[in-house]
Amino acid sequence: MAEPKSGPPLTLHVLSGNRFWYQTAFCLWTLAHQSKRRLTPIIYDDGTLAPAQRDAIARIFPAARFISPADALRQLDLHLPVSRFPALRDRWLHYPNIRKLIDPHLGATGWKLVIDSDLLFFSFPEFLVDWHDLPTVPMHAVDCESSYGYSRPLLDSLAGIPLADFVNVGLCGLNSSEFDWPRLEHWSRTLTEREGTHYFLEQALFAMLVAGRPCAIAPAADYVTCPRFPEATDCRAVMHHYVAGSKRWYFRRNWSHALQRIHVEDKSA
Repeated sequence: MAEPKSGPPLTLHVLSGNRFWYQTAFCLWTLAHQSKRRLTPIIYDDGTLAPAQRDAIARIFPAARFISPADALRQLDLHLPVSRFPALRDRWLHYPNIRKLIDPHLGATGWKLVIDSDLLFFSFPEFLVDWHDLPTVPMHAVDCESSYGYSRPLLDSLAGIPLADFVNVGLCGLNSSEFDWPRLEHWSRTLTEREGTHYFLEQALFAMLVAGRPCAIAPAADYVTCPRFPEATDCRAVMHHYVAGSKRWYFRRNWSHALQRIHVEDKSA
């Protein structure tokens, strides 16, 4: 790996587990190489991360810190007691994605950069590094479609303002100090009571939190959600987020493409 550039280590928050640990490791590895910065990842175990998998990640990133479900539950009991936050506690237990919105921010202050595991980085992520080093407003990526799971009239009514389109949380940043947990509880409870549970609840809640606010938005041409042909094979963008049908490009071709590109760059350095 090339010598890291000046600047603080990149601190990232990632949810992982038995099914995704290798994607977590490879995502972080490509980011470290392309940013030329050391990483201090904080990895939230969804309860399925095996000791050998945790050890493998720690060998690659010695500064990694792992948050166990027991650690997270202690924070939940302290800051989100089930008697006052039953909806959020229920979703935390039965809908792991919401942990990406809760666990990094609970009882914390300051800005947090949260990323998904199914990302690959192909070149220097200037936008991401700049936001990490000097965050002033929330940050998010751009989706290929608006995926919030719930009806827009209900979402807009609860948020008090129309939601922006195409908000994606595969790459996102919020200030923990600004979280209004009772409001999140109200939103979660109301959405599930009126329209049931949904896979995109986490993304909907994030979009509600940033509705009407100035945001740093990752350039869609460089930080591509659900890459399609020809970008899916050309990999000209800075980053790909492999959601839905685009996952096949990750497994069939692009993990090795990212690896080969880094090897070529290291040889020419």
